[in-house]
Amino acid sequence: MKKKQKDADYSTEMIVSDSFHNEEEGKVLSKTKRGPPDDSATNEEIKYHPVKMSRSDLYRPPTAEELKQLKEAESLFHCSLLKMQMEELLKEVFISERKKQQIDLFIETITELLLSVPKTEKVEMSDLSWLTGTVKVPFLLVPQTSNGKFHMGPPSSVDLIGSYPLGTCTKPHVMVDVAVNIPADILQEKDALNQRYPRKRALYLAGLAQHLTTSSDIGTLHYSCLQGNRLRPVLLLSPPGKDSSSFSVRIHACPPPGFFKPSRFHPQRNNIRTAWYTGIPHSELNEPPTPHYNSTLLGDLLPRAHLQFLSAIQSQCSAFADAVALLKVWLRQRELDKGPGCFSGFLSSMLLAYLLTTHRISASMTAYQLLRNSLNFLATTDLSVNGITLAKKTDSTVPSLEEFHRAYQVVFVDPSGHLNLCADMTTSTYKQLQHEASVSMEFWDNATVEGFQSLLMTPKPMTRTSDHVFQLCELVKLQSSCKKLNLLNELMDHCGNYIQASLPYILSLIQQGLGQRIILLTHSRAPDPEWSVQNEAPKYKDQPALSFGLLLKPELATSVLERGPPADSPKAAEFRQLWGSRSELRRFQDGAITEAVMWEGESIYQKRLVPKQIITHLLQLHASIPEASIRYVGAMVDDVIKIRREVSSTGEEESLLVVQSFDDLSRKLWQLKGLPLAITSVQGAHPALRYTQVFPPQLTKMDYTFFENEKISRSLLPKEGKPCPSYIAPITVICHMEGSGKWPHDRLAIRHIKAAFHIHLGELLKQQHNYTFRACPTHLDVWKDGLVFRIQIAYHREPQILRESIGADGMLLVRDTEEAQALEMATILKPLLTSTLHGLQQQHTCFGAVCRLAKRWLGAQLFGCDINGDTTDLLVASLFLQPAPFTPPGSPQVGFLRFLHLLASFDWRNNPLIVNLNNQLTVADYTEIKNEFMASRESLPVMFIATPKDKKMSLWTKQAPSVQMLQRIIMVAAESLKVLEHQLMCSEEIEDVRVVMRPPLDAYDVLIHLNPKQVPLLSQAVDPSAVTFTRGTTAGSMGQSGGAMPVVDYDPVSLYLKELRESFGDLALFFCDPFGGTVIAVLWKPKAFTPLPFKTSQMSARTVEVNGEEVTTVPNVEAILEDFKIMGSGLVKTIEARTERWTF
Repeated sequence: MKKKQKDADYSTEMIVSDSFHNEEEGKVLSKTKRGPPDDSATNEEIKYHPVKMSRSDLYRPPTAEELKQLKEAESLFHCSLLKMQMEELLKEVFISERKKQQIDLFIETITELLLSVPKTEKVEMSDLSWLTGTVKVPFLLVPQTSNGKFHMGPPSSVDLIGSYPLGTCTKPHVMVDVAVNIPADILQEKDALNQRYPRKRALYLAGLAQHLTTSSDIGTLHYSCLQGNRLRPVLLLSPPGKDSSSFSVRIHACPPPGFFKPSRFHPQRNNIRTAWYTGIPHSELNEPPTPHYNSTLLGDLLPRAHLQFLSAIQSQCSAFADAVALLKVWLRQRELDKGPGCFSGFLSSMLLAYLLTTHRISASMTAYQLLRNSLNFLATTDLSVNGITLAKKTDSTVPSLEEFHRAYQVVFVDPSGHLNLCADMTTSTYKQLQHEASVSMEFWDNATVEGFQSLLMTPKPMTRTSDHVFQLCELVKLQSSCKKLNLLNELMDHCGNYIQASLPYILSLIQQGLGQRIILLTHSRAPDPEWSVQNEAPKYKDQPALSFGLLLKPELATSVLERGPPADSPKAAEFRQLWGSRSELRRFQDGAITEAVMWEGESIYQKRLVPKQIITHLLQLHASIPEASIRYVGAMVDDVIKIRREVSSTGEEESLLVVQSFDDLSRKLWQLKGLPLAITSVQGAHPALRYTQVFPPQLTKMDYTFFENEKISRSLLPKEGKPCPSYIAPITVICHMEGSGKWPHDRLAIRHIKAAFHIHLGELLKQQHNYTFRACPTHLDVWKDGLVFRIQIAYHREPQILRESIGADGMLLVRDTEEAQALEMATILKPLLTSTLHGLQQQHTCFGAVCRLAKRWLGAQLFGCDINGDTTDLLVASLFLQPAPFTPPGSPQVGFLRFLHLLASFDWRNNPLIVNLNNQLTVADYTEIKNEFMASRESLPVMFIATPKDKKMSLWTKQAPSVQMLQRIIMVAAESLKVLEHQLMCSEEIEDVRVVMRPPLDAYDVLIHLNPKQVPLLSQAVDPSAVTFTRGTTAGSMGQSGGAMPVVDYDPVSLYLKELRESFGDLALFFCDPFGGTVIAVLWKPKAFTPLPFKTSQMSARTVEVNGEEVTTVPNVEAILEDFKIMGSGLVKTIEARTERWTF
């Protein structure tokens, strides 16, 4: 009985609320409290206590409702965890009851104030004398002419509209919409013409602002625009005190219901007269339609009708509000919910209403099902071709869908049948929405992808989503574009907004020029401007630069040839008109004579910028936008791995030459005659052979005047006083020999046999191919084509023999050893990884460049020893193999940004990073890896990476990084990502992306400055030295074979660093940039300075301290620093002790 009681006592239920990380502004808010969300400003901690359950409650059978929920979780979700995650997310984003009470009280206060607005006398609209304070009118007068009378008066009604009364209002930006009816006596029937109504609307808002500024019950007042539309200014109010930032009230001025006839705003009708707009007489019989102006005015007539319609729909579907909230989160993470022509939360509600009214979804569906079906509809339906309508009954005044399509790019008609809800949306925005929905559906059912995290929690800014990004910086230049493109009608329709008037034509021009090179063209939507009621409305040119994103087709994007139609084709004239002087007739090898355009580009690096050449040429030719106004940031980061030579390169060509030379060597090794055992495989084990070496080995031509030829070993040694010779990296090649009974079973004997093979192999290569070689017990160096290949003979049973030993009782023992693991890593795992990643490079041409950028950043930030090259390659490979919610990177820059985001945001503590190389892992393997990981977490490396050949051990990260270093890496990666994305997207910043490559040295205790003359990789430094040194090589791309062997694998900096770690690794950590770094940073280990009892055997680098009768020893820092200098004699320039932390 006691045991049963104990079981019951320990059985509890606890409300748990996951904490979702808010990585940047605009995302779902982070919660640290447990329980129901409360966004009040208090910092009190809410505590929950376990609920005691009786035995009968604990073991009672599940109810019918519980069985239904269990069945639903099993059939609809990968696991019940996804369902719980969505439920907790909804708790996070919905407004708490307490907050609703605060909002309701504030709305009551505002309503009372609004209804007490005093009346004024009628005056001309241009007479603003009644605005006695400093309040300005939120409107840009284009043109200046204003006709009509205006006076102020209290609104005829004040009503809640939008998402708040509907119950779909969500955090983090809580916006409550209030509609105030402009009194009917202020307006006239013909106010719809020539901007009269929008101007009266703006004047009315200014009058409201003047009245509200006198109240202490209002916090701050600002103007804004509804989705960036300058014809629809709104008044933003916030409560006073501590709640000022928790929510805002947005006041819309609207005409009285039924004041204007909807038929007046037919998309084919004109409501802006050309003569009024231009000041030039014009016949009213030939006026162009003004569909966008019409939809703007019509939008003010219908908010109450829309609320009634959506309320009726919501009453039929219990999960409606939850589904809208999930859609809002999905849109927010993809930056699709803000700005002109966005897919707002209101559109999300209308979309769900359409799907429900057309019975495409059922009212009994869950929020999960509603979200899934909505995304599926978006992915498969093109509203730019086949519009949809919510109108059921139509009369003769209602426009047809065909008429809507003639006026707008995207069509979604509201229940009235008169208003296109997507009037301001461009085709590019809808294509982006379609693309995002399609990508989401692709990974939704993939059990190997963390669906919830990818779908709803990962932000997708343009810099991380698009392969290339460019900006139009001087927006005022678009005025000349409108003139060049003859867009007067569009300017009238958009009431002088030259950005929105020209944007569709610029998008169409770029899309036509890039054609098959891109998958998707996107553009930014400027955030709704906010300005004080005491300031003038901002000009159009003051908004942020207009950004465009390109999602590239890698196989076509870098083509330098734009082949056009045959010379006698009717389309040839169109081709010449598009490309202008760049088009020319060319004859091709197949005999065809066609129009063609050739772009500049020799190296891959230059070819990546072909889209830039196309864009700048077309915008200059057709839109009068000069190249100086275009800021192309698609390849800015690539500059840090650029190899300085006549033709700029980022290493692809050099890597290809290395691979070709290796293939030739491999073929010759296979064909060697005279070997006692046959070669079974020749495998590369060097990063250059997978295209991931930061600076690939270059074909070297030696300058013999720099060296002295050592006769005995036929080696080149630098002359006295010369700088350190160029670093020649050996390219590791693993050569497996066939098994034979002649192989010994003794580990030492095997090494002797391998040494003999190295000698014999070198002699055969010399005899048959005249290659210079140097044989060593562990390897054979071969000088070929200006490259050094380091061949290592491998015997497949050697790792097993290293694991075997004879016990004291004579029995054979088999246990794993570090030596066996290291040999297996070098001869089996690394070659396998190299061949696998080589294949990945063939699929994704920018994989290698992303790896090089990642390694360059790690090296520059002094983390090269904590995350080694192989680990970095695996991290980058995961971005290509499981890119969700993105597509695989199509440029080095976007891949590098995602690498930084991966480091900064991945939950290394609770999740393994699974890299599914060659798609060998199944869903069952994923589950097994995760279960094993959780069961053995404490004994596993802090950064756990699983691969098909290494599911349980994470051999690649077994030694490093440590917990402390990983935390440091995460912090620096997050800051680097923030700084770099700001640099890329802020046109006002000085362009210096190298700032993320410069490490903060303030955290280190000692800096050892090196002599640049003795740093062989000095030319690879982030900031190249102004002083250069000749290092024994001559210009010329042709390598050489034969002759004397150069100095191989000699880098004094890395050798010095190795000695420091061996001698003082117990006292300090040593860091250095392996790519041309001239500073070694030293960080003392705090525990190393703890006083120890005096022992004569432990006096190395220590000094004695006597305190009474107690004699202790502490490290002798002054002597240690002197040792640093002595050990690095000739290499060390100065030593700078920056702190005295050892004194504490």
